[in-house]
Amino acid sequence: MGDRRTMIFLMDPIRSIDIRVDTTFALMLEAQERGHRVLYAAPEGLSVRDGCPVARIREATLRSELGNHVDLGPEHRLVLDEESDVVFQRVDPPVDAAYAVVTQILTLCQRTRVLNRPESILFANEKMYALHFRELMPETLVTRRVDELLEFLAKLGGEMIVKPLDGKGGEGIFHVRSDDRNLSSILEQSTQFGARVTMAQRYLAAVRNGDKRILLVDGAPIGAVLRVPSEGETRANLHVGGRAERAALDENDRRIIERIEPSLRRDGLFFVGIDVIGGYLTEINVTSPTGIQEANALGAVRLEARVLDGVEALLDGGDA
Repeated sequence: MGDRRTMIFLMDPIRSIDIRVDTTFALMLEAQERGHRVLYAAPEGLSVRDGCPVARIREATLRSELGNHVDLGPEHRLVLDEESDVVFQRVDPPVDAAYAVVTQILTLCQRTRVLNRPESILFANEKMYALHFRELMPETLVTRRVDELLEFLAKLGGEMIVKPLDGKGGEGIFHVRSDDRNLSSILEQSTQFGARVTMAQRYLAAVRNGDKRILLVDGAPIGAVLRVPSEGETRANLHVGGRAERAALDENDRRIIERIEPSLRRDGLFFVGIDVIGGYLTEINVTSPTGIQEANALGAVRLEARVLDGVEALLDGGDA
């Protein structure tokens, strides 16, 4: 381990997280065990003074004790570039206007590392960023027009997935068919009657065998977990009842990783989770990727240690 570092975790309310599955908690606990100073910050506590980003932070003392997992010290103000080494931006989507402002504030950091790079978060939408590698993806349409969605559905043979660009945890995802009497209503709601851009993709039947979440640090894989949808459910997300199973990387996975690694490194997308179904890349999750604790439980590993190894190497002079 290198020198003791000051690490700020910008995240959703820490007292309400489920420590059994929360990836941010695992990272914080690992940082604490390594002797780093662990600070908690909420996004609404960020501000700018004389051009310098400032956070209202609280010292965090963590423990793996359900219902009693954190003690927080008194709140005080901290100038990021003067008093911290790294900020983990771990606020969950949606990437709405409030999220964008917080991210823009973090772009003002000059010395402090922000993971992932805030400039990249602003353009690397969870769904859209994958389209830079469209040859790896199933057929995809992005539009707000219901007529175009219907045309695309017919082209695909009458079956597709529609999902919002700013959702999380499977929220707003629909598996639609041309023979569904509710089809028009679903598409109207998905696009909010033409006011919201929606993504549509070919339905991949291989999802019944699982949606593979692969975690990458600085473009390299550190682990994976297969999320298998429950009976009667389209979505494989663990948040909505998907079952976690062990997963190994196959040839298709490695081909995808090799293709996207240079871009992830170039864009400072240090810790990401990609989703692969039936050999197709469907999403690149860059805001607050999850899956560490599920993979740990299945493989007797500690992926949070791999992430912190990478962070320490970065702070000690790495390239990411």
